[in-house]
Amino acid sequence: MNPQSGEEKTKAGPRKAPAPGVKLVLEMGPLVAFFFVNWKFGIFPATGVLMACVVAALIASWALTRKLPVMPVVTCVAVVFFGALTFLFQDDLFIKLKPTIVNSIFGAALLVALAFGKPLLPIALDSVLRLTDEGWRKLTFRWGVFFFVLAALNEIVWRTQTTDFWVSFKAFGVMPLTIAFALAQTPLIMRYEAKEQEEREQDGRKQDGPA
Repeated sequence: MNPQSGEEKTKAGPRKAPAPGVKLVLEMGPLVAFFFVNWKFGIFPATGVLMACVVAALIASWALTRKLPVMPVVTCVAVVFFGALTFLFQDDLFIKLKPTIVNSIFGAALLVALAFGKPLLPIALDSVLRLTDEGWRKLTFRWGVFFFVLAALNEIVWRTQTTDFWVSFKAFGVMPLTIAFALAQTPLIMRYEAKEQEEREQDGRKQDGPA
């Protein structure tokens, strides 16, 4: 056997999740770039920069974690697709519709799967949380509804406000709303956290172990 094989496997294994600051930069960086390029050059150059930045952020995420979370992948594909339509038809309607369609897809996927007894939120969150089944059902329902709220807000903003205002809302409005909503779920998460079950399982393993 090769004595270095264990070490090589360890090096080749999945990397740790990026620090919160790095994760925030990967999520907000493309939006901030989108805002400033739109402010300086207009919506079409900003759309091109957004497309490039989301692809770069996804590659950086892969380099740091060696995995691709579902939601960032879907978002990246949607930005590239609707951005390409924006340039093809020279119409910024497509990039404005992207948040509506993507958020509606996320919301529908969560609620439809939940109706069939298959909560998708644990997969989307990549096992960051450990909740009871009831906790996952309630949290999934709330997030599903929230995505539809974001879709509705996007429709209201782009249909009633200027393009510059919509860009500002997309860059600096959606993320704070999402963070505030996520923080508001803390009581539910704490109530349905699966700590007690894990402790019982660990105690059982200790009792079954060698004396």
